Amino acid sequence: MEVYEELGAEIEAEVRKASEGRDVGIAFSGGLDSGLVAALASKYAKSVTCYTCGTDNAFDVRAGRELSEKLGLPWVHCRIGPGNIASVIGDLIRATGESDPFTISYELQLFCVCAEAEEDVILTGQGADEYFGGSAKFVGLGHDDFSVLLQDGKDRLNTVSVPCELRIAEHFGKELRHPYLVPAVTSIADSLGDEWILPKDMDSRK
Repeated sequence: MEVYEELGAEIEAEVRKASEGRDVGIAFSGGLDSGLVAALASKYAKSVTCYTCGTDNAFDVRAGRELSEKLGLPWVHCRIGPGNIASVIGDLIRATGESDPFTISYELQLFCVCAEAEEDVILTGQGADEYFGGSAKFVGLGHDDFSVLLQDGKDRLNTVSVPCELRIAEHFGKELRHPYLVPAVTSIADSLGDEWILPKDMDSRK
């Protein structure tokens, strides 16, 4: 489908713009979104390192290690656990002014990645779930409920999550890039009807 080719070209163009000739780090969950960003960046960047935050037995850590090996990219485990989580949360709150527990729960990962990464440029897969219906909570919804939840997710992403992430990056002196959130990509995503992105089951997401 022509629109998918255009979408792919825009995502790749943004990753290239962010990474060409540079040493870049990837906030890497081991999933489709960050995996695609890492694979594209490896075509253009001087070097690419994948960073995954989590406990030793976390699903993302296992997935991140396995996918980085398949991509042939170096991988770093940003460990978090009972011994350091309280201090890291305190550092995040002081650095960003964010005190909402829900926001902290998912932004903690990026905070740890930025703290660990040696690279000045960090790429993230943030935004694909919100703009392309990737969250498990969307599976099986009717069109009306899906549209409401999807818009709510976009609103929270743009008014809460991204501003918090930019404060995290600024705190560590990093340049944070969101390839899925540039206007050229989101405008295509917004043009797709629900019938194209509403997941029928877990395997058909995105």
